[in-house]
Amino acid sequence: MIAALKSLPPLTPNLTSLNSLLSSQLSEINECILEKMQSPVTLIPQIAGYLVSLGGKRLRPLLTVAAAELCGYKGKRHIQLAACVEFIHTATLLHDDVVDESILRRGQDTANALWSNKASVLVGDFLFSRAFELMVLDGSLDILQILSQASSSIAEGEVLQLSSSHNLNLNEETYLKIIGSKTACLFSAATEVGALVAGADESKRKALSRFGYSLGLAFQLMDDILDYAADQEKLGKTIGDDFREGKVTLPIILAYQQGIDCEFWEEAFHNGVRDNNALTHAIHLLKESGALLKTKHTAQVFIEEALECLTVFSECPLKIALEDLAHFSLYREA
Repeated sequence: MIAALKSLPPLTPNLTSLNSLLSSQLSEINECILEKMQSPVTLIPQIAGYLVSLGGKRLRPLLTVAAAELCGYKGKRHIQLAACVEFIHTATLLHDDVVDESILRRGQDTANALWSNKASVLVGDFLFSRAFELMVLDGSLDILQILSQASSSIAEGEVLQLSSSHNLNLNEETYLKIIGSKTACLFSAATEVGALVAGADESKRKALSRFGYSLGLAFQLMDDILDYAADQEKLGKTIGDDFREGKVTLPIILAYQQGIDCEFWEEAFHNGVRDNNALTHAIHLLKESGALLKTKHTAQVFIEEALECLTVFSECPLKIALEDLAHFSLYREA
């Protein structure tokens, strides 16, 4: 953690600059995704195609391409690896929605709600397998190691979160370890793979890996905030899902540690009283206690760390676009 926060610009950032710079590469990534998710088993492309059609920011594959080209890469390997990263992410979404019993994803019915839990899990398995095929096809053992380790870390993070469900004694350090595994590690792998493809030196490779990791931590912390403070229509999923599922996220940890209505939190997480009235009260407590603001403060610390990582690179449009992405992660509404 850093002692003092720099002042970030009062803006409403978006992904326009990054998408604009990498529009042709993004089209190639999407074509690769569509090609590689095909299967003679019709349910596989049907479910995978449905999830892809829901859109999404494509942040992780964009990070792979951006990192590679920031390091001067001019080839095409990063396109296929970016698709690989997106397959890993999409597979985890399918599995997460089953575990969380979610019914909405980006404002639409989840795959498990439309088909079944079994179908979603098995198609997720297919996408994981396809991701590993792409890693092997690339031929780099270093890339295989980075992405396979990221896949393992994601699974470990999900299991750790599951085992920590309803645990009000969870501390900030352990929670950051959870989200480091389940979210930040794939951001980090995406950027490191891009640097590796470009043949970047060790300092730039480490800087981009750390940029991705810090960005991923901030991104997840903002997700935690949005679950209690977002406009549901903009968010594209039901507000309060984390609360209903008994997930103890950083805002809850901070409020409980302050002794803010501990009896309420214990009733909610130990006795399962998490109806709409309880959610309304939880939101009130999190806002009044400053827990949401403190969580955003922590996210800003990680964004500052991410921005610091980019200082090893010369000024260029792509570097500026990545800085915009960092700001976007902190100020986004969905």
